[in-house]
Parts: sequence; structure tokens; C-alpha cells
Amino acid sequence: MSKIPTEAPQGEVIQQVAEMAMTLSRPHLADYGSSRSRHDFTQRQLLSCLVLKAYLKTTYRGVVEILAVSQELRQCLGLTQKLPHYTALQKFSARSQVVAIVQAIIARVAGFALQQSPAPAVAMDSTGLATTTASAYFQSRRGDRCRRWVKISTVVICGSLLPVALVLDWGPNNDRVQAGELLRQAQAAGPVQQLYADAGYDAEWIHVQCREQWGAESLIKPNGQRADGTRNGKWRAAMSAEHLKARGYGRRWAVESFFSGLKRTMGAALSSRRPDQMLAEAAFRVLAYTLRR
Repeated sequence: MSKIPTEAPQGEVIQQVAEMAMTLSRPHLADYGSSRSRHDFTQRQLLSCLVLKAYLKTTYRGVVEILAVSQELRQCLGLTQKLPHYTALQKFSARSQVVAIVQAIIARVAGFALQQSPAPAVAMDSTGLATTTASAYFQSRRGDRCRRWVKISTVVICGSLLPVALVLDWGPNNDRVQAGELLRQAQAAGPVQQLYADAGYDAEWIHVQCREQWGAESLIKPNGQRADGTRNGKWRAAMSAEHLKARGYGRRWAVESFFSGLKRTMGAALSSRRPDQMLAEAAFRVLAYTLRR
């Protein structure tokens, strides 16, 4: 049987994650997915169970076992009469709109955080979660290569390290593929003063979208230049090393800190095996880590 951590501070954090998942998901989920359902559990309860599953790094069966021995968590989720079967959680996780719901909750948290900051700056980047627990060394000895992974692209608030936007895709591919949707989500969350990004996002259209549509100063390390040392594009040409340093480009490392904490806390390898559930699991890991912060 899976065990729930017994230390009081850790137990309080777990309850906080559960309570916040229930509260923040209320505007985005109807109580029940169908008028013909048995109405045993609300959609908010099922989603919150999946957030706990991600946070506790357990299985569908494991999170049900943990709830069975924790009266405090059952009370947080309103599960006083009965517990959902693990297959109910699995089926709910496979729904196509789950990732969109997670994105909406993250945007709501980000909106609150941006309002509290007088001069917010954000950083944009991506990372990958492995689709197998086999180590890279083991795969190389076996003659295999890591051909694809779940790619997490996000925009993070410098300082609080809370995500503003989240896009999930399959890697490898160029970071600019997800940049348009990332910026759309971030712009909807609220205004910022600066956006920092590495050379993977070096494109004039990204500068234009940030500066002319969002009103944010884009600071993106350039990726290459002409033989004469110049770069095309009005904004790309201005991204000299001296200019980036003067504008605080070192703050870009906030997003690297977020990814480091995410992988140390939530794990760097996914346990799901179906592609749709891998994306959902990655989304719930980001949400659980966000609520923990």
C-alpha cells in the first residue's frame, strides 16, 4: 500500500494543494460531466485527486489508497461517503479538455500574482519530461536513443517563479513552434514589463508580438548573425550582449530555476504509457508544483 508522508509540515502542504485544487477549479468545471451520470463524485473532486496523484508521485491505485487512510485529505476533497475507483480517475485523466482546464487554472493563479507585482518581468523557455524511467545511460548501453519526450513550454514570473502560461507538445522541435500560443496565453494573463528568452526564441515576429501587441520589452539572445556582424530585423539588431546585460538579462535564469524545482519535486520521468495520458500527467505535475509554491 502507498504511504502518505507523516511529517506534519509536509502533511499540511499536501492538504493545501488539495484545497487549492478544489477552490481554483470551481469556475472551470461543472459539478458533473453528464446529467445521466451517477453523481457520486464531482469533476472538481476527480481533478483534485489527479493533482494529488501527481504531487505524491503515485499511481491511480496509490492515490485512492492514500485517501483511504487519510481522513484529513478526504475532508479536504469532500469525500466523506465513498472513494472513486481508480479506473474513474484514469478515465477522467484521458479526457481531451483536461489540459485546457489546467491551463485555465494556471492562468488564474498567474493573474493574481501579476496584480501583486508592481513591475513584473517574465522568462520563457522549455524543458522535457522523459517517457520512460530508464536512464539515458541504460538506453545508450542498449543501443537505443531518446527519440521523443513530452515538451513543457512555459512563461514564468521572475521572483515568484509562478507559471503564467503552459503549452505541452512532443519534442524534439524548435522552441518557436510553441512561442505563439505561449505569448497568447501570457498576454491574456496580464501586462508585464519585460520578457526574457534564450536564443531558441530568436525571431523578429516574437519581438513584434511582445512589444507591439503585449507592450512588453522583449530581451532575447540572438542566434547567429550575418558575415558582416549585423542582424536583420529592427529588434533583433538591437539585441547586443551589452544591451542584454544592461537590461538585466540574467533574470532569464528564473525559468531554469522553475524547471529545476519542478523536476526535483515532481520527477523528471512520466509514469503513464498512453500518449494522451502522458500529456495530462505532465500538465498535472506543473499544476501540482504551482499550487505547492
